Amino acid sequence: MVSVWVCGLSTLDLTYRASAAPPPGVKVAAASASVDAGGPALNAARTARVLGASVTLVTALGDGPVGRIVCEFLPGIDVHDLGQSSHRTPVSSAIVDDEGDRTIVSANAVGAHFGPSPELGRCDVLLLDGHLMPPSLELARGARERGIPVVLDGGSWKDGLEELIPLVTVAALSHDFVVPSGDDPLGWCADQGVAVALQTHGAAPIVVLADGVRTRIEVPAVEVVDTLGAGDVFHGALAFALATGADVHEAILGAAVIASESVRHEGALTWVND
Repeated sequence: MVSVWVCGLSTLDLTYRASAAPPPGVKVAAASASVDAGGPALNAARTARVLGASVTLVTALGDGPVGRIVCEFLPGIDVHDLGQSSHRTPVSSAIVDDEGDRTIVSANAVGAHFGPSPELGRCDVLLLDGHLMPPSLELARGARERGIPVVLDGGSWKDGLEELIPLVTVAALSHDFVVPSGDDPLGWCADQGVAVALQTHGAAPIVVLADGVRTRIEVPAVEVVDTLGAGDVFHGALAFALATGADVHEAILGAAVIASESVRHEGALTWVND
């Protein structure tokens, strides 16, 4: 069994399904509501686990009731909680409309203080989402010293990325990722020594920059029910595939197939049942 370590944000997700997000000052009745664990690192960790990896999740939960609820959604995953006693697990609220698009209000780990990172154990791939920057840097340095690939989930720019990015092997950026200098995101990553940089664009092709060459990988066309967590699923599947030794382009394509399957279902992980 391959081993994937994931470091980053965990949340408790409250998801409402409604015809459309309400304008300010207006109430709408939700067609349904659900409670689940979420966050980019957590969803990626769960994805790698259901695909067959041994998974270690380094995150911040704290000792409050919300953190205890989140742990109930993580069977089979080894959780290292770096949250100090005052830390409270962030809560995220999302509205998913009839087109499958989502509107999200969420807290994250900005301003939080963390305990020391665990020593990196057996690990074939390390995946980081950048939300827990100090422990992410510690783990990334340890991984690079041991020749372990480091994958970045670049959902958006975060303070400290300029220090983390030279330690990254594969940078998987979202369409929303912007470099503060205004530089081309893929070119900027390559200039910092990243071997492979890619950027997803929803249903449009994924652009990959490797060895100075840009290529495109088509995303399967599917009927979209819910895009919530699709990027997290993509990163978890990508980390799993790389951990098995797959060629990076094959790993990206496989992750795109799984992420496309996820948007055909409600929620981030219900695709697993099929």
